[in-house]
Amino acid sequence: MKLDHTDLKLINLLQNDAKQTNKKLSLNLNLSVTAVYERIKKLERNGIIKQYVALVDKKKVGLGFQVFCHIKLAQHTQKHIQLFENQISKLDEVVECFHVSGEYDYLLKVIVRNMEHFREFMTAKLTSIEHVGSTQSSFTITEVKNNTQVPV
Repeated sequence: MKLDHTDLKLINLLQNDAKQTNKKLSLNLNLSVTAVYERIKKLERNGIIKQYVALVDKKKVGLGFQVFCHIKLAQHTQKHIQLFENQISKLDEVVECFHVSGEYDYLLKVIVRNMEHFREFMTAKLTSIEHVGSTQSSFTITEVKNNTQVPV
């Protein structure tokens, strides 16, 4: 799907506040409410807009400890990679997982309550996944930037 200037502006407006009414969006885009509705539906049908979410303040829900874990697999066969990815997808504490290049195979973003919770997660869940060879963890001190918007 080819995106025009209006589509890009609409995407940016929705990324900033997805709860805006179509009427408000139509005023910002100088389009009719129906045209805005149709553009949004087209973006959704084409998978450009994947979902709408509420962004939660982690600390206010008791999950203020954020950790980045580098994972190295002991073996790199298709079967072991698939097994790891399937298992990691089931762990609620892992909010993001990337297969990366470099010394380690995966980078995980883990959200937990505190250090004790992280230790439980590491020993009971993460390192119990078959073929995890080694891990290295970094604990966040301060969150400097966390932006959910894609720069279109």
